[in-house]
Amino acid sequence: MGPREREIVTRSTQPTFDRAYFDTWYRNPHHRVHDGGVVRRHAALAVAVAEFLLEHPIRGVLDIGCGEGAWRRGIRALRPRARYLGLDPSGYAAGRFGARRNIRHGTFGDIGSLPDLERFDLVICVDVLHYVAADEVERGARALGRRFHGVALLHAFTRDDDVEGDPAGYMNRSGHFYRRVFRAAHLLEVGLGFWVGRAFPGQLASLEGLRGR
Repeated sequence: MGPREREIVTRSTQPTFDRAYFDTWYRNPHHRVHDGGVVRRHAALAVAVAEFLLEHPIRGVLDIGCGEGAWRRGIRALRPRARYLGLDPSGYAAGRFGARRNIRHGTFGDIGSLPDLERFDLVICVDVLHYVAADEVERGARALGRRFHGVALLHAFTRDDDVEGDPAGYMNRSGHFYRRVFRAAHLLEVGLGFWVGRAFPGQLASLEGLRGR
């Protein structure tokens, strides 16, 4: 993959994903970066793209870095029968909402250990990867490239973006870093943050895959 890009971390301390964290960034009107309307629209886009490319309704959704499960409501409003599984490094989120919202303790790097990764049609990892160490990004991407049969929405902010949110532990990387890691894992970019792996069963038209970008 070539030389590793030097990672610029805006603050050395890592965020603590406890209840106070979610109160600050999801509920406090002075700091809140979470917008339910944006999540619903993004969920509708993700479902539409996955079903267009797979040519069938989605049956399972894996939400990595799901927090308290904000995407779950948007997904279930569209596909109430679809299985939803959330993974999050927050012991608070998994402990409080695990049973009700099917949230487990886990990270992006853990997805290769899921025995049923192949059964998910849609993987969501939104606004998470810029807080994840490079080796973990690479490990999770390899699992998707090798085993995943569906469509993945892998959204991260880069140093070219104006960012709102918690700066603790933020990895100020370039977009080239993510594309290099994902392509090395044999993921193919299909636009707007969506990727498919080598196990993807469908056929993409030549202009649907962003080869060479």
